[in-house]
Amino acid sequence: MYEAFFNLKMKPFELLPNPEFLFMSRSHKRILSYLDYGISERIGFILLTGEVGSGKTTVIRNLINRHLEKIILSKVFNTRVDSTQLIAMINDDFGLPIKDLDKISLLRSLNSFLIQQFRIGRKPVLIIDEAQNLTPELLEEVRMLSNLETDNAKLLQIILVGQPELRQTLALPQLIQLRQRISINCHIDPLSRGETGEYIQHRLEVAGNRNAVHFRDEGVDVIFNSSRGIPRLINILCDFLLLSAYAEGTKVVGRGMVEDIVTDLNFEKHFWGNNDPNLPTNEAEVAVRTGNTDLDKITGITDLRSFSTPAPEIKQETTPPISTGANTKQDRSGTEKDVSDVKTGDGKALEFIKNFLKMKIF
Repeated sequence: MYEAFFNLKMKPFELLPNPEFLFMSRSHKRILSYLDYGISERIGFILLTGEVGSGKTTVIRNLINRHLEKIILSKVFNTRVDSTQLIAMINDDFGLPIKDLDKISLLRSLNSFLIQQFRIGRKPVLIIDEAQNLTPELLEEVRMLSNLETDNAKLLQIILVGQPELRQTLALPQLIQLRQRISINCHIDPLSRGETGEYIQHRLEVAGNRNAVHFRDEGVDVIFNSSRGIPRLINILCDFLLLSAYAEGTKVVGRGMVEDIVTDLNFEKHFWGNNDPNLPTNEAEVAVRTGNTDLDKITGITDLRSFSTPAPEIKQETTPPISTGANTKQDRSGTEKDVSDVKTGDGKALEFIKNFLKMKIF
């Protein structure tokens, strides 16, 4: 919608994990080096945690791409399964038969496969995503898979990827053996204030125009404080900020504009409610976090506006006419502009934002 106005070839702040937009913070780079070492040396168990939207997927994809020619991969997304189903999914990823096989047969087949791969120099890697959903019993089953080894090497590299509550589960007394087997233990830190500014500029540059928008320092301060350095939340804010700037016909984002968007989206409550960043308040918010915008399928509501309370309209601050007689106003970027130069379709873009925010999908 706003790409042409800012001379961009694509939207810079979409939630999709597009590898073109890869940004590696200091934390990402450090953790990637640890994971590289773990895969290269057949370390065994690796733990990677991070907040929702912190970049876990980015790190894992980069890791896989680095070792693509030397590994064979099984990646488990659905973690609400029993132990037999889990092993069947792993074997299926490795191209092994699974039909009508019981758990013991599946394990024997997996063990034979791992030995064969070891002999030809390939490294089987199992990545379990959303591992915070695994029960303690299932985590113990995963530990048992690490018993598949030779005298001097692990046959299967296991990477557990999850949100911070996974660490709470691993702290349970019955999982002490699993904890002791974790050789590399990593947590992705949020972006720093400086990295937040660099991240925004990086995405604008990849999208085609590094100078498309001037984010003032005080505006970036608010973005950082509101998002707490979580890349996905930075994307959500910045996407709305570009839309708002487009509606106002400005290419400057200042503190006031950011504060207004944070207020309009009820950002603090809906993304950091109850001081717990991992507790979304509704399924629509989960959809936004995961990049799933097919809200009617999630909620069963096709017209969200009929179930919402209107949000406060975006305020327009005006100043008395100046001596030149031009039609001017003070916009939220903190700069004075001529309203006649606003190329937004007679205010249709601004009206679109108002109506969109009234839907209260967050």
